[in-house]
Amino acid sequence: MKQLLNRLINHEHISSEEAKQVLVNISNGMYNQNQIASFLTIFMMRSITIEELKGFRDALLELCVSINLNDFNAIDIVGTGGDGKNTFNISTLSSFVTAGAGVNVSKHGNYGVSSNCGSSNVMEYLGVKFSNNEDFLRRCLDKAKICILHAPLFHPAMKNVAPIRRELGVKTFFNMLGPMVNPSFPKNQMLGVFNLELLRLYSFLYQNTNKNYNIVYALDGYDEISLTGKAKIVSNTSEILFSPEDLGLSEITQESIFGGHTVEDSAKIFIDVIQGKGTEPQNNVVCVNAGLAIATTKQISHKEGFELAKESLFSGKANQSLNILIKLSK
Repeated sequence: MKQLLNRLINHEHISSEEAKQVLVNISNGMYNQNQIASFLTIFMMRSITIEELKGFRDALLELCVSINLNDFNAIDIVGTGGDGKNTFNISTLSSFVTAGAGVNVSKHGNYGVSSNCGSSNVMEYLGVKFSNNEDFLRRCLDKAKICILHAPLFHPAMKNVAPIRRELGVKTFFNMLGPMVNPSFPKNQMLGVFNLELLRLYSFLYQNTNKNYNIVYALDGYDEISLTGKAKIVSNTSEILFSPEDLGLSEITQESIFGGHTVEDSAKIFIDVIQGKGTEPQNNVVCVNAGLAIATTKQISHKEGFELAKESLFSGKANQSLNILIKLSK
């Protein structure tokens, strides 16, 4: 590790094979906490290359506890986090709205590191059980159209990194990796990234896969369609600049999608929205993101997906998916 750190400090880049080997070594407990923290810190201070990101991704996918959900043709809806915006749990709510519209969702998530409340925090608070048992997850998809893949149960290799990430409390390259290492290898993905450079890296890596995907970056810094302005969306077939007016919507304020200061705050917003009691900006931002996820899987227009998302939310089908998942967890 010492030799590697010296190279990185001297602004050298490492190959994808070297990057992969570092994560394998970390998972085998070969480095101490200070070395791992230094390694993470270097990548906060300089840009990551495509080769490095590919190596880190390949290592995590190779080391993960994989799960076979292929016959469900599911989608993962996930953001990198790390945008520092502290929104409410938009991608998680969008996942339930998507499930309510009849589209299977294998939602990969984790506890918040750089935000007050990650996907796993709010799911745990609401009583959803985390499991890597394939039969249980398949039952969730059968009954609720959604299953929750809590990252630590599928990536045991990262147990040596988790406490360091928690103590650092800021985004690291693991934020970049999260959406790319869903252990069910879904054929459909809608993912948000926290800057334009990462959008470029992701689109390059994803164009060499056989996935249906949409990668989203809101130009004012959100890792989802925020409706606070325009968003860049890159898919396997196109590249567009999305504007709220495209779906007949008005821009909203950043304050209107703030997620509060605690897990309890976020959970209250989550329940209000999924029960149809959210504000208009909250409802719209969830349905716009769910609509794109539905469109990605069904291969329809974003506008058609948006209408299906609204129907799912306001008919109570999204809430029904949540209630079934909580019931299955007991």
